[in-house]
Amino acid sequence: MKKKVLSMFLASAMALSIVACGSSNGGAETQPASSDTPAQETQTEAAPAETAAEPEVASELTDGKFADTRKITVEIYDRGNDGGSDPENNIYTEYIKKGMLEEHNVEVTFKKVPRWTEVDDINNLLAAGEAPDICVTYSYPTVLTYAQMGGVIDLSEMIETYKAELPNLWGWLGETNMLWDKDPKTGTVWALEGKRAEQQRIVTFVRQDWLDKLGLAAPTTTQEFEDMLVAFRDNADTLLGSDASKMVPFSTSYDIGWRASNIITSFMDPNISDKEYYINGFDDRMVTQASTKDAVKLLNKWYNDGLMWKDFALYGSGDTTEDDMIKAGYVGAFQHNWDYVFRNGEDSINANLKRNVGEDAKFVPVDCFQNSANKYSKWLYSSAGDRKLFFPSTNTEPLASLLYLDFISKPETIKYLQAGDEGVTHEVLDSGAIQIIAATGDAIQNSGKNIDYTITCNGTYFGDEKLAALSLAYGYAEADPELVDQANKIAMADGLEPKNVNVGEVTAEAGVGDTLSSKRDQVYDNAVVASEADFESTWDSFLADYLSAGGQAIIDERTEKWAEYFGDADMLP
Repeated sequence: MKKKVLSMFLASAMALSIVACGSSNGGAETQPASSDTPAQETQTEAAPAETAAEPEVASELTDGKFADTRKITVEIYDRGNDGGSDPENNIYTEYIKKGMLEEHNVEVTFKKVPRWTEVDDINNLLAAGEAPDICVTYSYPTVLTYAQMGGVIDLSEMIETYKAELPNLWGWLGETNMLWDKDPKTGTVWALEGKRAEQQRIVTFVRQDWLDKLGLAAPTTTQEFEDMLVAFRDNADTLLGSDASKMVPFSTSYDIGWRASNIITSFMDPNISDKEYYINGFDDRMVTQASTKDAVKLLNKWYNDGLMWKDFALYGSGDTTEDDMIKAGYVGAFQHNWDYVFRNGEDSINANLKRNVGEDAKFVPVDCFQNSANKYSKWLYSSAGDRKLFFPSTNTEPLASLLYLDFISKPETIKYLQAGDEGVTHEVLDSGAIQIIAATGDAIQNSGKNIDYTITCNGTYFGDEKLAALSLAYGYAEADPELVDQANKIAMADGLEPKNVNVGEVTAEAGVGDTLSSKRDQVYDNAVVASEADFESTWDSFLADYLSAGGQAIIDERTEKWAEYFGDADMLP
């Protein structure tokens, strides 16, 4: 009965939100802070949904096991990898299922959700009362939206009540991540935050073989980078021969705020206050930061000078057109996730270039976007918050679900999920470092470091920090460890770590994330492709639309929240 009542309530609320704010748009890869969430009307007059069963007493466990077999479902991303393993059934899912049955007498079933439309799909599952017992999202506003409807379990009491039964979960996440989203007034905890074992975000990659062919040194400044792009454009015949018309000096995607992050950050005030960054930081694409317009103006100039991919705005999340173009050898430079050219073993960008173009063809990392303080500053991931793990109120097995999170947080579980079987997915070097090798069949990891299963851990860990540090450069099959190490160091150089500003619920953020993410991309994309004469008016017009759609309300409420908790202070203690 509970599922039926909740389903009807959430479906009604969702219908209202669609009428109010329009259709939704899928999210981009690796989105830590800004995320796509459903639109929503207020629910102040709606009756709360029935809540989940009262927490069980831990005494129901004997040596960590239930007397009767419990059953839970767990969300798993389906990335649609060609030639990948079945995300619901492979050696990693079997390891988890076997371990959970043996240790806790819990039967686990995985439920796949398409990665590139995960927010939309979770919205639909929640509204239908069919969401997995354990849900994963990069979008906290999504969690908040459904929490306000009574569709999410408050974990605050459970994680304390069961603390003794969750030594690995508490030990790995620590109080910081367990209570990252705890409301300072109400004490509610709607989600637990996964932990990042790596903080790197964006790196700039350039074709080393093209630099060599033109006798150019790797760029170290913004001007040198632009000069390099001009050289690529003007020497297309030399670099691509009969394919010269396919030349793309600098490639990006519709998600400019992510893909040009290092350029945007280089324009930012090096002394930006915690207050200013927080107030405009609800979207980590930085569209409302004061200096972003100047950075995009540079991209607009490059676009109109023929230095950028003309069709970048036409292809949405999950589309492979850009990657195919890069792998074919037509692109000279791009910015992306720090390890992007090394991912996916034999199907990695550099492995494809080597096959398709020649032995010397490869992308190498460079650091060239300096700010006004002559530093190569770039925003890192927070060492704490990552993906948000939450239980829908249709979950009738919260203890079993917490035990699942504890099991996958065990050092030995993380090590197996990340490394697999020796001789199959990794080798152990003389130094003790784990070197990942190309896998086949059910041993293929569909996500880097198998993060879709290690949902409490994002990044190289192998169950031990020293082993992780030793092994980081060897974590990519078919990749040159020296290049991986170089990319890692560049990604961290002059890094800026965002702080957790916990002021409780910002009500203006709930229900508008998906709409704002779509409008944010429109701001960036339309401004970049505008004529230089129309840049100012285009930027101002689309930004005004973004602000009127909810962006300004969030800025205003965040300003009020900051004043409430921190007064006139500009910096956090």
